[in-house]
Amino acid sequence: MSSFFLTFAENMTDKDMTDRPLILITNDDGILAQGIQELTSLMCRLGDVVVVAPDGARSGMACAISAVTPVRLQPVGPQKPGLRRLQCSGTPVDCVKLASEHVTGRKPDLLVSGINHGDNASVSMHYSGTIGAVLEGCMKGIPSVGFSLRTRRQECDFLPYRQVVLDTVSYVLERGLPQDVCLNVNFPEVDSLQGVNVCRMARGNWVEEWEPADKDSFRLTGRFVNLEPEAEDTDYWALDHGRASITPLRIDATAYPVLAALKALES
Repeated sequence: MSSFFLTFAENMTDKDMTDRPLILITNDDGILAQGIQELTSLMCRLGDVVVVAPDGARSGMACAISAVTPVRLQPVGPQKPGLRRLQCSGTPVDCVKLASEHVTGRKPDLLVSGINHGDNASVSMHYSGTIGAVLEGCMKGIPSVGFSLRTRRQECDFLPYRQVVLDTVSYVLERGLPQDVCLNVNFPEVDSLQGVNVCRMARGNWVEEWEPADKDSFRLTGRFVNLEPEAEDTDYWALDHGRASITPLRIDATAYPVLAALKALES
């Protein structure tokens, strides 16, 4: 392990190890994005914070890992008690793997990812580097939460969402989450939230996903189609009605109701 990371681990005080939660932060917009700056500021109220995030945008990386190319970690800005920041040349999942193995010195009490610029509701969570990092934390047994904002703007007002972030994180720190379950939290872009819904993913898909960029290439674009717009128990309904959505996700993707039907294939 490099001298920097050895020094980092040695500098974790007894207070860091016992009294205050250790919170790991990452994202897929890059360490300089406004959303992760906001999230870092909020988490510093609740515990000691380690930020390990990509050195640039990694949107759409999902659970991708750097299986071939070596990954570089570098400290960013002054390192001070209660807050450490590092940038990573890899993916959001790389950030979580490296942080938990070589940076934090112990298992974090919580992982938070975001605040993403762009929502990750419905099937979009499958593509999201923000949620990829959350799933990785969950697989490592760390209570993990992702936060995303439905916006296309890089400069946002996060004030309407701060209390929901703090309330959600405080709940998870106090009560934990079930094994192999993590949270996907999405916000509408509004001046004032109309409330918070705990809800399921909406059924939907992306269409018209490519447009010509030049003669031989295409640019990813597209629009999302909500296949059940009237279903009030979904994340998209909540966002469309000015409400935050909180959706529990599971690591186990087994389709349990189908198991019995497939028994006929056993031999």
